[in-house]
Amino acid sequence: MTTLFLICGLPGAGKTTLAKQLEFSHSALRLCPDEWITSILADVTDTVEMDRLRTPVESIQWEVAKRALTLGADVILENGFWSREERDSYRAQAEALGAHVKLIYLDVERDELWARLKKRNENLPPGTFAVREDQLDLWLSWFQPPTADEFE
Repeated sequence: MTTLFLICGLPGAGKTTLAKQLEFSHSALRLCPDEWITSILADVTDTVEMDRLRTPVESIQWEVAKRALTLGADVILENGFWSREERDSYRAQAEALGAHVKLIYLDVERDELWARLKKRNENLPPGTFAVREDQLDLWLSWFQPPTADEFE
């Protein structure tokens, strides 16, 4: 049975680091929206265009992921999965394809997230964006942490 890994957490939580480890340990297809967006975005500081691209990139990656799952490959999505509704939707669709779903939540305190992001902002790795402190605080207000019933 194939597995869909949903990596849940805010920027700076370590989603990409963990996803890359899983990619190798499970020989899985890893799909990271930020990496695709930075490769097509002309100006990485253009947050309006970045936000506009997020939904279509995530949609395309989900189509690729579903096909890979049906072909027998494990898939890792590191979208962040900030809402219960989004997590439930991906879970239901993957299970309908016969895949097992494993939600992994990287729970990192706000001050630690900001410390990591501040450091990352100084020397951005490829496939990442700078994050301002006010953005982090806004996103924290939107984030719905997973509840116990969402885990296996």
